Amino acid sequence: MSEKVAISVQHVSKSFKLPHEKPTGLKQAIIHFRLGKKYETQSVLKDISFTIKQGEFFGIVGRNGSGKSTLLKLLAQIYSPNSGKVVVNGSLTPFIELGVGFNAELTGRENVYLNGALLGFDRKHTSAIYNDIVDFAGLHDFMDQKLKNYSSGMQVRLAFSIAIRAKSDILLIDEVLAVGDAAFQQKCFKYFEKLKKSNTTVVLVTHDMSAVRRFCTRAILIEGGKIIQEGSPSEVASSYTVENLEDTTETPQAGQPKLETMYKITGTKLEQTKDKLALEFNYKAKDGEPVYLGISVLKDGLSIAEMNTSELLKLNGSGSASYVLELPVFNPGVYELSYALFRLENKELIGAGDRTVKFIIEGLPDLTKSGALKLSDNWKKVGPHEN
Repeated sequence: MSEKVAISVQHVSKSFKLPHEKPTGLKQAIIHFRLGKKYETQSVLKDISFTIKQGEFFGIVGRNGSGKSTLLKLLAQIYSPNSGKVVVNGSLTPFIELGVGFNAELTGRENVYLNGALLGFDRKHTSAIYNDIVDFAGLHDFMDQKLKNYSSGMQVRLAFSIAIRAKSDILLIDEVLAVGDAAFQQKCFKYFEKLKKSNTTVVLVTHDMSAVRRFCTRAILIEGGKIIQEGSPSEVASSYTVENLEDTTETPQAGQPKLETMYKITGTKLEQTKDKLALEFNYKAKDGEPVYLGISVLKDGLSIAEMNTSELLKLNGSGSASYVLELPVFNPGVYELSYALFRLENKELIGAGDRTVKFIIEGLPDLTKSGALKLSDNWKKVGPHEN
């Protein structure tokens, strides 16, 4: 990583004027203009300052409405700050409004050539990379259909697959991982790994803390238009997760136990290698109450393994716990991991994760071992049966 600065943000503030009334015709517009239109000012970013060095993979995290997307558009120079200064050193490609320039009446194939032309590719170059674009998007069977028949996720996948062919010094990426299935997300991860190795400067806005921990070299946490933390990806990701452990008052579905609102648990996939899956769980309990965590590995909706901390860790109040799942025991396939929080005193369920953690074991199926787990080859021939 270079010591040269790729992006410098110096005391930047940004606000928007929100009109109280919207004129519905020319006469009303003239009247509003003469009388002075009433509006209120919404302050989105407040005195933001930070620098990004060349070759950094920089994360920007925060809850919805914190100002992340506005900041990204300032970096892309789509917006201008009300005060302060943004300096960008090098060519920049924003992956923000993906699909801008697409024509809904043209086919996917035609839109590839159209978007390629907007990126400065000639027809010969676009033809040379066409198959790679379609492979990455996973849309082989849809390229001759009109784009208006695509789902929004399919459109973004196609737009992202085209956009990554552009060559630039700095990439701004906004929540690409929110679209597509697990296979597309794995392609995105491999692309991020390639970017990190190539020393390309990347700014990533995401709600996926596993991506922040895995790829980012530094990160900031934004709340209410201000930077409240800047530092290592692990520290920032943990702060963001704890920040989201809010009290909930969700109504349980029929047949489900009513969980107390002062308890919460979230789970995050930190890293997956060939042999191990590293996980982190953040939990919140009231008044320092003793609790324990339980996790369950699911295959096709059925639990195949369960573990808990009840006899191993002393957990009180709020905090974090990590777990490493050994993967060689699993056959190839797609798995999910659910997690929950229990009261240590009576083993009562008091908090459940609102989403599962998914992971994939790659490889070809073994014809001698089906199902989820790889059992040992302890077969032994004992001889023929006699009549």
